[in-house]
Amino acid sequence: MSEDTLPEELNSPEPTAESAEIAVEATDDPDTHRFECRACGFVYDPDEGVKKLAIQAGTPFSALDPNSFRCPVCRSKTLAFKDIGPRNKPSGFEENLGYGLGVNTLTPGQKNVLIFGGFALAIAFFLSLYSLR
Repeated sequence: MSEDTLPEELNSPEPTAESAEIAVEATDDPDTHRFECRACGFVYDPDEGVKKLAIQAGTPFSALDPNSFRCPVCRSKTLAFKDIGPRNKPSGFEENLGYGLGVNTLTPGQKNVLIFGGFALAIAFFLSLYSLR
């Protein structure tokens, strides 16, 4: 194939937004990832640690001893935990992040603000109806 017949994204010399995202994901540090217990839903966040088990903040999940570490809620072993990515990662499947009016790219915290803020606004509008005569 000649350069003239290559698709535009392969022929362009500058990186696209998609290639930049892939590069960021490739350099993502797995020691910052959170892990969720599949049995009970407990989330181990290395930025917080676990005070109950005397695990200091900043301890990555990979540094925990798989023989002695247990979930503080249900006592499951480390094999019951799955990687759910870093804290600021948008929730959902990677291939679906481009859909949904931009809502799919929001982090879980941003989605909570949007949902509960909408509820608060709806309640405020409902209560304002009492001021009508």
